[in-house]
Order: sequence, then C-alpha cells, then structure tokens
Amino acid sequence: MDNLHIFLGATVADAAARPLHWVYDPKKLNQYIKGKKEIVFLKKSRSPFYSIKTGKVSGYNDVGQVMFKTLISTKKKSDVLKNFKKNVVQNFGPGSAYWKNLKLRKKYKKIKWKGPMNGPWIHQNILETIQNIKTKKSTTGGKKVNESDGYCAALPYFLYNNSEPDLKRIIKSVANSKVNETYALAKLEIIDLAMKGEKSPVNAFARKYGRKRYFKDVVANIKKVLRLKKHNHTQVVKKFGKACSYPGTFMGSIHAMITSNNYKSAIIKTIKAGGCNCSRANFVGAYFAAYKGLKNIPPPWIKKTFPAKNIIKYI
Repeated sequence: MDNLHIFLGATVADAAARPLHWVYDPKKLNQYIKGKKEIVFLKKSRSPFYSIKTGKVSGYNDVGQVMFKTLISTKKKSDVLKNFKKNVVQNFGPGSAYWKNLKLRKKYKKIKWKGPMNGPWIHQNILETIQNIKTKKSTTGGKKVNESDGYCAALPYFLYNNSEPDLKRIIKSVANSKVNETYALAKLEIIDLAMKGEKSPVNAFARKYGRKRYFKDVVANIKKVLRLKKHNHTQVVKKFGKACSYPGTFMGSIHAMITSNNYKSAIIKTIKAGGCNCSRANFVGAYFAAYKGLKNIPPPWIKKTFPAKNIIKYI
C-alpha cells in the first residue's frame, strides 16, 4: 500500500481525541481541559459512555484497523471483502470485548446511566453488520445509521485500491445507506486531492463536482461551511451538529481543515469542539497527513498511539 501515512494520520488523531470522546456538555469539557498544556492523550478517560486505555482507538478507527489487518494478510484481491467481513465478526462480535459490553449497554439503557462502561463501545452500524453477516444477508440494513464507519473501513482500502465500485462495496459492507456512501466517497476524494498537491483541496472538490448530481448535497454543504470560515470553530460545529451523523460530522471536519494550518492545530481544534470528536478526527487527521505529509504528524503523538507501531512497519 502506498501513502500509508494517511491512514496513520487518521489513527493518531483518533487516539489523541479518544479520552474526550462524546463529551457533549461544554461546561464539563472545559473543566476537563482547563489549565492543561496538552489536551491530547489525556491519561484519564473522560468519555461519559465508555473507558479504554489512553493510546487505544475508538470503534470508528478500529474498523479501519480491521481492514488494514485484512489487507496485509490477504493474498488475493478478490478475497478482501469476504475476509474483512469475517474479521469484523471476530473483532467486534461474540467473544470480543465489544460484544461483552453490548449486554451491559442494553442494561444501562433501562436504568439511569451510572457512569462509563469499562471497555470499548460497539457502533450501531457494526452491530447490524455482524447480525446480517451471521444471517447471511448481503448488506447491512435496519436503521442505516449515518456514521463514519464506512469511511473508516474504506480509508486503508482506498490506499490499496481506489476503484470506485470496489470502494462502494467496502462502504456498504458496514454502512449501507446512500448518505454513508456519498460522504465517505467525498472524504476520500478530498484526501486524494490533498495527496496530489492541490493547493486548496476542499475548494477544488467543490469546483470539480459542483455540477455533478451525485455530490450535489455534499457541495452545497461545503459552500455553507466556506461562508463561515471566519467564524469560531466550536460554534460552527455546534451549529451543524456535534454528533456522529452526516452531514454534521462532515461539515465540522471541513471547517477544521479550512481554518487550520497544520495537523496538530486542526486536531486540537477538533477536540475542543466536543461531541463526537473521533469521527471528525479520523477525517481531519487523514486529510492533513495527505496534505502536509508524514512529518506533520507530531512524533510524540505517534509514539503514544498503540496501533501506530504496526502501521509504521509497512510505511
């Protein structure tokens, strides 16, 4: 795989943001980071929903790790999707730490939430993926949650094979909705433009696809963000939505990109905006790694990221 530093950029960004994942209350977030020189890789997890060791990644990026491991262990290109599905079940399904916490999560929903669960959190898209794989359905269905799982699965695959039909199959294997597909492909295209040296990748994407019906909503939302370039990032994220869902998570990410000069400042800005910072960080981190290169990722951050060591071996 070429340009694997881009996936490293997403992974490090996710791990950096992870201890403050899903902190939606701005007062609590400010309390957690007040007086701290570094707000990345906080030693104590402050997520109100789940707690994992600092340096590990959220479930979003972990989908990408499963794809990465699938790619480096699969000899035939035609076997990648089949093996990926099998590995998703192994990593997230019965017997995994994710699956064990699912029962506890269901119990927590019936009572007042007492505090974060010890261990990782499985996303609805991945839960439905596992259920459908086990029942031998070809694609995911159910609620069709619009989250970043499709993009996270597709990112390492994109660096291995950027065929659009193949990418669509990968995205749909974990996030089967038109919104997931469209925004995942838009993210990958913006990253591709950054990787190819485009001076302003976001603007270039809007120009390139301005008249294409497929990306009509994406381009319209990018233009909304561009009009707010001089506005405070946290307020812009609040306006478009702090949650994991599209288009808000995409729009918040775009604003971090167009108002930051480098990887570090963009990720810190993303964390400070609160909410689902990990879904946004996975896009922002990959973008700046593509745009500015491997050297733009802070080396101390790389050292603190658990999955980084395995990725670096292949760079």
